[in-house]
Amino acid sequence: MSEYLTARDVQSNSAAHLLVFARVPALGRVKSRLAAGVGEPAALAIYHELLAITHAAVVAAGVPATVWLADTAGPTPTASEAREWAAHHAKCQPEGDLGTRMAAAFGAAFEAGAGRVSIIGTDCPGLRALHLSQAFALLETNDLVLGPATDGGYYLLGLRRPQPELFQNKAWSTDSVLADTLADAGRLGLRVALLPTLRDVDDADDLAAWRAENVN
Repeated sequence: MSEYLTARDVQSNSAAHLLVFARVPALGRVKSRLAAGVGEPAALAIYHELLAITHAAVVAAGVPATVWLADTAGPTPTASEAREWAAHHAKCQPEGDLGTRMAAAFGAAFEAGAGRVSIIGTDCPGLRALHLSQAFALLETNDLVLGPATDGGYYLLGLRRPQPELFQNKAWSTDSVLADTLADAGRLGLRVALLPTLRDVDDADDLAAWRAENVN
């Protein structure tokens, strides 16, 4: 079994499993691009808001989930570090760039018995349980499901089997990630389905656009 996930972490009666990549909410350690525009205290408050939105979607979807936390103090998350996710399994993210960490999380879930696996972050305020349910439904007949983000990345990626090539040779946090992932999928001959496009909140402009959408 994987050193990151054991069979006990994936419910044996469900082929679907959700991976959540999150950070331990701490001042000065989250949303650095946003903090540059609004200050660290405000960025932390907004991150808590985004965590709550993500958590609500995960709970409402009712899919077994593993939360992979970054910026933990040790090799195992403490109860305090994982308090927002008390109802879910919490693990520490492995070393490496984002692609390496995501590939490891997918590999662990598949090795532990999952048949359809999706990953999300915590930056998408428009995420709802419907998007998660739709992703897993689409994985019944597609190899890859992507939730495009307005910044050129994606807020969700779902797979039916490990595809480590999708996480290699990417300029993470740039507007080429979605296009490069789709290009890889084409070369690999994967059947792809797309979810609705949603906005990530990464900087002050994104925050302003999100707040404006809520007002309107």
